[in-house]
Amino acid sequence: MLSFISMFNLIIFIIFTAFYSYQIYYVFLALFKKSKDLYASKYHKYAVVIAARNESAVIGHLIKSIEKQNYPRDLLDIYVVADNCTDNTAEVAKNAGAHVFERFNKHFIGKGYALDYAFKNIMSKNKGYEAYFVFDADNLLDENYVSEMNKVFDKGYKIITSYRNSKNYDTNWLSAGYSLWFLREAQYLNNPRMILNTGCAISGTGFLVSDDIIRKNKGWKHHLLTEDIEFTIDNAIRGEKIGYCGNAVIYDEQPYLFRQSWNQRLRWAKGFYQVFAKYGMDLIKAIFTKKSFYCYDMFVTIMPALFLTLISVAVNLTVFLLGLISIDAYPRLMEETLGAILLSIFNSYMVLFVLGLVTTVTEWKKINALPFKKIKYMFTFPIFIFTYLPISIAALFKFKKIEWQPISHTIAKTIEELQQ
Repeated sequence: MLSFISMFNLIIFIIFTAFYSYQIYYVFLALFKKSKDLYASKYHKYAVVIAARNESAVIGHLIKSIEKQNYPRDLLDIYVVADNCTDNTAEVAKNAGAHVFERFNKHFIGKGYALDYAFKNIMSKNKGYEAYFVFDADNLLDENYVSEMNKVFDKGYKIITSYRNSKNYDTNWLSAGYSLWFLREAQYLNNPRMILNTGCAISGTGFLVSDDIIRKNKGWKHHLLTEDIEFTIDNAIRGEKIGYCGNAVIYDEQPYLFRQSWNQRLRWAKGFYQVFAKYGMDLIKAIFTKKSFYCYDMFVTIMPALFLTLISVAVNLTVFLLGLISIDAYPRLMEETLGAILLSIFNSYMVLFVLGLVTTVTEWKKINALPFKKIKYMFTFPIFIFTYLPISIAALFKFKKIEWQPISHTIAKTIEELQQ
């Protein structure tokens, strides 16, 4: 007969499976079905928007990678909002060929406010842009990025995300953990969503949004700690499908210091709570009233795993402590509880390892790292995901205001150096 804790963990596993089993189908779909080849009937006019805070070390390389796009140069303008900078980011951006807005505001801090400032200034110029690319200052673009995104935009998608690769996969287990997660998100979440013609999800950087949507929103109206997820959920509820372009490759620098990673993911976790608090009921209603699988997919993306994991940890820890206290009266309770917890951890590790393994094997040639590091970081990937647990708990009980904090970017590579 199963002990209480074994039964509880089995129930949690069954609930997890019920919520996420469709993502197994996503994996097989991505493995065995190719996306359609797309062609554009015209070149559209775009503006690039980059929010930068003290990014003088890297922003020049991003602008150069934009300047070298295989796309008509007169249809692509570059704008940088130097947000509360104390270095020469604005000067470097101007010298590299960008139009620069300088913003100084200590009350409204964060990427969302910087984007809003940039969009309102750009719209006032009335230059006829049809859509806007949004990048972070540490990004680099493959030379065909804009032309590939143009193909998807030409098919009618008003919001499009892209394939997010890494500039520094091989720095350590943290940067590899981030990188592998984003590769999986691109290839095994957004790619099958696009194949199935359901909506995708924006992930931080490397996306396109139409002028229609920006004007309808009167700029950038999303200012929670995770403005990208808020933007995604808001559009899912409104029925605006987000597209995906797997041939448009962006390279991103990942944190590799644990303190920086902790602070960033603490903000992300708190942001997920904020998004659910603000949009959760509308999202759930849309699942049933609109029969929207897209909304269900986004609901699963932001909440069940987090809450189920927190509940599981709370119950397992409580039973473990009870077993420790009453070890003399109930000697088997401690043994059964510890065994159940270890089994649960092992099962979770293996599921995450398989996800990392599949992603590493299929994206092998796209990962910028030596072979032994690619193999090594498959084994540390589950550990990276496990570190979200204390971060999520800290975010849940941290009542002091969590604010956006800049992350120092130091990987000053050109796109040519990276692709070699």
